[in-house]
Amino acid sequence: MQNKIIVMFQKDFRLYDNPALFEAAQSGEVVPVYVHDETFSMGSASKWWLHHAIIDVQKQLEALGSTLIIRKGNTQEEILSLIEQLGITAVYWNICYDPERLQSNQKMKMMLEDKGIICKEFNSHLLLEPWIIKKKDNTEYKVFTPFYNAFQKQVIPKPISKVQRIKGGNSLPASLSVSKLHLLPTIPWTSHIESMWEPTEEGAYKTCKKFFSSKLASYSEGRDFPNENAHSMLAPYLSFGQISVRWMYHYLINKSTERQCSLFEKQVNSFIRQFIWREFSYYLLYHYPFTVYKPLNKSFEHFPWNNEEELLTVWQKGDTGYPFIDAGMRELWQTGFMHNRARMAVASFLVKHLLIPWQEGAKWFMDTLLDADIANNTMGWQWVAGSGADASPYFRIFNPITQGEKFDKDGEYIRKWVPELRGMPNKYIHKPWEAPEHILQKANIKLGHTYPLPIVDHKAARERALFAYKSMKEFV
Repeated sequence: MQNKIIVMFQKDFRLYDNPALFEAAQSGEVVPVYVHDETFSMGSASKWWLHHAIIDVQKQLEALGSTLIIRKGNTQEEILSLIEQLGITAVYWNICYDPERLQSNQKMKMMLEDKGIICKEFNSHLLLEPWIIKKKDNTEYKVFTPFYNAFQKQVIPKPISKVQRIKGGNSLPASLSVSKLHLLPTIPWTSHIESMWEPTEEGAYKTCKKFFSSKLASYSEGRDFPNENAHSMLAPYLSFGQISVRWMYHYLINKSTERQCSLFEKQVNSFIRQFIWREFSYYLLYHYPFTVYKPLNKSFEHFPWNNEEELLTVWQKGDTGYPFIDAGMRELWQTGFMHNRARMAVASFLVKHLLIPWQEGAKWFMDTLLDADIANNTMGWQWVAGSGADASPYFRIFNPITQGEKFDKDGEYIRKWVPELRGMPNKYIHKPWEAPEHILQKANIKLGHTYPLPIVDHKAARERALFAYKSMKEFV
């Protein structure tokens, strides 16, 4: 009897280097399935991307004589229903390392295997599974540099071919329409996002090759400057599994070997280091899943946070009165993206200037970022707060003024996203409250009306944060 295999899509919306799909296609008839399980929360921006990722995979599968069967409901119940309906013999999936999904999939695996269904899991989301690297004493790394050094000694598997043929397309059941998942916003706010992104597998490789050919050469020098457009713009594609990280890794290594140029090798190593930071974030999430909600450093459970909702709202809207901070927050709201330098600055401002719990910032990023990634997000916020692995010391407090002066010297990033400050001369663009009245008038700015005054004084906020940190230490 011919094997009939469900391939469960989760965060792997691609046909190239998709091991679960490839192995299933080699082994029998394939039933590609996506179950939209609302048990697992997803932000509004991510839902928009997911909608288009599903459509893209459906179209690609249809070109091979198959399609993607969409279901909505509890994952285990929907998969079990399809197994009984279609006489399925096996279920394959690529591992999703989000703690809740990982736990749910393991429960499903046990249940299905008890019923005699073969279950196979594959790694497609990372260069290496997060349980591979350990210290000599068999414990986990908590500091990036030794993890990075150990990672560099590993052999990274090569990507596998794109699936070219899928059997079983003639006997597939009816599918829900993607519109029935209600992923798109009811209020049309995505026009700016739609003009910026092509959320498909083809779009992923086009974006990647454009970055490699035109931006990589200056990556390490330009990546900290928001207005230099040196960033790769690949994060959403990686988050939704529309591009193979293994393909990118080997492509870069091969190009570096071909060119034999030390300057190019430097840029490649700088970019690959970011891959390994991503691996480290998943490594930490796998070994310490509680860190999504709680600090890794338990002493931070005693931190005297300020839960003033009004301050959180002002930060979310980009109305803090600090131009560099506001530029980052408005870029996020309008595009679903924020430059990494701005991410660090706005996160530090929320946690240390306003003393708002890092979990609130993490929630906002998960809701508004197209590349919302639970591992990167959790590690990033805990790093800024000082409570995570290899964290920035709590007393390292980003100055929201000098961050702008250093990384947006001429204020072009600010002028782009905070248009009310466009007429402000460079001398005052980072601190408009210091501008003389005649300068403000010429720029059509009335502080407190057309642009807000700073919601906190930097020096006072810094001292308050350090005092809060010292008071927490008393509990340790």
